[in-house]
Amino acid sequence: MSDRPVQPGSDRSIEFAVGSNGVLEIRIAGNWRLKDGLPPIEAFRNALTEHTGTRSVAFDTAALSSWDSAIVTFAKRVSDLCAEQGIDVDRSGLPEGARRLLALAEAVPDKSDARSDDAPGSFLARVGTSFLSGWDGTREMLAFIGEMTVALGQLVRGAARFRRVDLGLMLQHCGADALPIVTLISLLVGLILAFVGAVQLEQFGAAVYVADLVGIAMTREMGAMMTGIVMAGRTGASFAAQLGSMKVNQEIDALITMGISPLEYLVLPRMIALCLMMPLLCVYADFVGILGGAIIGIGMLGVAPVTYSQHTIDAVTFTDLVGGIGKASVYGVLIALSGCLRGMQSGDSASAVGDATTAAVVTSIVLIICASGMFAVIFYVLGI
Repeated sequence: MSDRPVQPGSDRSIEFAVGSNGVLEIRIAGNWRLKDGLPPIEAFRNALTEHTGTRSVAFDTAALSSWDSAIVTFAKRVSDLCAEQGIDVDRSGLPEGARRLLALAEAVPDKSDARSDDAPGSFLARVGTSFLSGWDGTREMLAFIGEMTVALGQLVRGAARFRRVDLGLMLQHCGADALPIVTLISLLVGLILAFVGAVQLEQFGAAVYVADLVGIAMTREMGAMMTGIVMAGRTGASFAAQLGSMKVNQEIDALITMGISPLEYLVLPRMIALCLMMPLLCVYADFVGILGGAIIGIGMLGVAPVTYSQHTIDAVTFTDLVGGIGKASVYGVLIALSGCLRGMQSGDSASAVGDATTAAVVTSIVLIICASGMFAVIFYVLGI
């Protein structure tokens, strides 16, 4: 038997001893702590490469003075490397505590959603997987919409089970708490629309029609759309994160165990609150956007305030205002559905909650843009 020192030191060392029966013995001595670094796995890999006839690996820790998880980590890496090469590992030479920790680590399986399979696969396999994933997502969304329809039926009958105080908190969260960001975005959108329009209209001496441009654009389209996008990033993401965290903490499972529908208790108040607040926020955004346009029209173009307001009143019709409010109501439903659906679909890990939040925002914005395009076609066909 020959000994080969690998990492000598004043208080710790590792040596590999190869026996005639094909056993590679790892002799660990001294004090091994994480603060001093891990035992070198590369040294063990090189020893295996040098001794190709190794049949099994054993540990000798008789001279080990003190240890912590550094030895456990090293033993786990040795086991994994030996498993790849079909070599048996004898752990009986390890300290009893290290053996128990290794057994515990191997007894707990990895969560299915904690890691993703990055294997690229073939092109057809990726296309098929994407199609099946999309189909399953569509089925889950349709099922969720159906369950929410049933929950709304329970609400109409007065049999829905949720706390009224939760609805009040959601109304504040979706309404008053959202006013600062809606104010900022709407004011900036009005300023931008007015400034871009002013640059072009001044060339024709029609700068006063900036009022018409901003008023119609805000009430018909931009007020509802920008409010929807803001609420998708703010409230839709919040719904997904809240419900996802509840799922991780098994609060939703507790509700099901008590016979309480999570859709009625958790989803319904959020959906009602957002659907009620979105039209009000849209009207507020329209007003703030028109105010932003007035800042440019009056301050930069020199249009009289009375003239600007009169042009706005003449340009904006009741149909424009109602159409924008109707769009905002639909956007509110889409945001609530997307946020709550992704939250209920969340996995049981912290990373899954983040993925659900991201998916909620992306889904909401995509649905809002698609709905806006459909509204544009419908309004054109109807001549509105």
